[in-house]
Amino acid sequence: MQFTKNTSSGKAGIIGMIIKSTIGLLVILGIVFFINTIDFPAPKKEIEKIIPNENFKVVK
Repeated sequence: MQFTKNTSSGKAGIIGMIIKSTIGLLVILGIVFFINTIDFPAPKKEIEKIIPNENFKVVK
């Protein structure tokens, strides 16, 4: 006796793929939105370092 595998084809596979990709896109957008709402700490003042001109050398 030989077993046959019945697989679905046609529109059902395409609709399922569209639904899964839409859900995945919504999850990714939700994660990005959630990360944007978090207030990460930032330095209070601007970091500025003065570099003296004598350290620069011209390379040809």
